[in-house]
Amino acid sequence: QVQLVESGGGLVQPGGSLRLSCAASGRIFSINVMGWYRQAPGKQRELVAGITSGGRTNYADSVKGRFTISRDNAKNTVYLQMNGLKPEDTAVYYCNAAVSVSMYSGFNNYWGQGTQVTVSS
Repeated sequence: QVQLVESGGGLVQPGGSLRLSCAASGRIFSINVMGWYRQAPGKQRELVAGITSGGRTNYADSVKGRFTISRDNAKNTVYLQMNGLKPEDTAVYYCNAAVSVSMYSGFNNYWGQGTQVTVSS
């Protein structure tokens, strides 16, 4: 019913930048919170940043001042601008969205397939 498709991952040197995008499509009535999570090998998935439909944001302490989350509500798309990347940012990054498919239903969580970000010299 709802698909989230991420793009923009890749290999970058320490100190470099990447921009991730995630577009939601399908049967969408409204989207509440959208966010980015990441999971490094051997670690639990963790929240990187989130943004409400009204534009309120929150960030993990480890990325504050380096990453910026934004969204385009008209396009059902969320972005993550990542600057000053460090090797410890290496992980698979997942998009998440709380989506309602009709005015009579609540919000359900949907996940993208993930995109690899590798920070290495």
